[in-house]
Amino acid sequence: MTLKDMAVGETGIVAGFAEGGRPYRKKLLSMGLTPGTEFSITRVAPMGDPVEIKLRGFKLSLRRGEAETVQVELR
Repeated sequence: MTLKDMAVGETGIVAGFAEGGRPYRKKLLSMGLTPGTEFSITRVAPMGDPVEIKLRGFKLSLRRGEAETVQVELR
């Protein structure tokens, strides 16, 4: 499952990154989305882009392309 597929209020753990996600991987890692990090979906825009998540005490907005590269495990 990817972060893009989650709904508001769901909690997950970063499991890794999709094979095609190379361009975003370094950026996402530097923003704190490392494997094992727990996060929750706080908001999704009406058209599905961007997605706002809360992790490590701050909120982060991700575009659809970035969100679909993050593989997650539901909590």
